[in-house]
Amino acid sequence: MKKIIFLCTGNSCRSQMAEGFAKKKFDLENYQIDSAGVRADGINEYAVKVMLEVDIDISIQESTSLNTLNLGVYDLIVTVCDHAHGCLNVNIINIKKRNIIHKHFPDPILVKGDNEQVMNAYRYTRDLIKDYIQEIQINFNKYIEDGKK
Repeated sequence: MKKIIFLCTGNSCRSQMAEGFAKKKFDLENYQIDSAGVRADGINEYAVKVMLEVDIDISIQESTSLNTLNLGVYDLIVTVCDHAHGCLNVNIINIKKRNIIHKHFPDPILVKGDNEQVMNAYRYTRDLIKDYIQEIQINFNKYIEDGKK
């Protein structure tokens, strides 16, 4: 079984969305999909709402802190924000560098405005993450094989 984990700052929004999309895209008999954060802030209600718009319920997922996990068991570590990527232990990066990919997504939590503006920010990030998960699915073996060279 291949294991993938998505990391962000609070494991409340971006990594949760990524986990939700990946669980829908990947064959869960052959892949374990998780997410975690530098800290565990709980699942963001706006993230839940915008994911339900695409028929994915992330409210049943858990918010997990990075320091409670052994990242060494994952075949692919995906950081979805610069902060989480910067917080990875240098030793982990050196040991597992071949298995870490990074792409920063805008944090919709930072958007201020009326409800529609906030929801649109979450939708924007959601859609970017959806496309990225599709890219990861298509290129998964390449990401793993590139690291073995």
